[in-house]
Amino acid sequence: MKHFLRVVTQFFVFLYCKCLWRGLKFVVRKFTGRCELQRICYNNKHGARRTLKIESSLRYSKNELLQSALSVHPDKVEKTIDDIMALKKINPDTNPQLGISLQASLLQIVGYRNLVAEVEKLRREPYDCENPENEKMLMKLWKELRPDTPLTSRISKQWCEIGFQGSDPKTDFRGMGLLGLHNLLYFAEHDKATALQMLHDSLQPKHNEINKPEWEQKNLDKAIGFSFAIVGINITDLAYSLLVSGALKTHLYNVAPEVPSLMHFQQTFCYLMQEFHRFWIEEDPSDIMEFNRVRSKFHRRILRQLKNPDMALCPHFTASDLHLVNL
Repeated sequence: MKHFLRVVTQFFVFLYCKCLWRGLKFVVRKFTGRCELQRICYNNKHGARRTLKIESSLRYSKNELLQSALSVHPDKVEKTIDDIMALKKINPDTNPQLGISLQASLLQIVGYRNLVAEVEKLRREPYDCENPENEKMLMKLWKELRPDTPLTSRISKQWCEIGFQGSDPKTDFRGMGLLGLHNLLYFAEHDKATALQMLHDSLQPKHNEINKPEWEQKNLDKAIGFSFAIVGINITDLAYSLLVSGALKTHLYNVAPEVPSLMHFQQTFCYLMQEFHRFWIEEDPSDIMEFNRVRSKFHRRILRQLKNPDMALCPHFTASDLHLVNL
C-alpha cells in the first residue's frame, strides 16, 4: 500500500512539473505580458536571489538554446543574450535593463563554473620541489610568517613553527596540492596581521592545561594550540567542498558583480580561517584530537548561513573586518 501511494504521489508531482507548472507559466505570461526571465529580472535585485532563479529557469527549460546558455564561453555571453531576447521576442530597445541584468547573471553563472575548473586544476597539481616557482612560493610563505627568523635549510624542523607536520612541507600539500599553498600565501600576504596573530595563538598551549592564575598572568585568552599550516590546508578543503557543491554560489553571486574569480575564492578562505579561529576558541576543545568534530560543526554552521540567498561576506575585503551580513 505504501509503495502504491508513493507511486501515485510521484505521478502527480511529475504531472504538476510537466503540465500544470508549464501551463501556469503560460497563463502568467499572457496575463503579465512578460516571460519567466523577465519576471525574475524585474522582481529581484542583482545578486544570488536573482541569479539562482535565472540559473534554475535556464537549466529546466525545454529549449536547447536556453539550456546551453549555462555553459557558453564568457566571450559569447553577449551574443547568447541577444539570441535569448530574439527567441523570447523581446525588443531590446524597449527592455534595455533586461539585457543588462541577464548578462550580469549569466556571467556569474559561467564564471562560477570556470572558477570550479580553475580551483580543481590547482588542487590536482602536486607540489613539486623541483619547480622553482613552487619553491619560491614556499619560501615566501616562511618569510611572511617568520620575517625575523631565517630558515636554516630547505629541509628543517623549523617548518613545524608555522604548523607543518614535518621537516618538509611538500608532504602536507598532498591532499590539496598547490591550492593549499596558494591560499596560505594569499592569507599571509593580504591579511598579514590576522595571519600572524592566528599563528601566534596557535603556538600557545591550551589554557586549561595550566592553572588559572598563571593563565591570567600570561594573558593567554586566545591560546588555542593547533597547527596553523595544517589547519589552513584543512580549511582549504572545506572551502573547496563548499565551492564544488554549489553552496558558495550564494556568497559569490552576492559579492562578485559579474565573473567570480580565484581572488574571491581566496578571500572566502581568509574569512573561513578567521571564523574557524574564533569558533575553535568558543568550542574550547580539550585537545587537537577533537579537530574533526569541531571542523564538522563549523562546516554545518557555514552551510546553514549560506542557505539564505541574501547572505554574503562583506564585499570590501579586509579579513579582520569580515562578517556574514544580511544584504
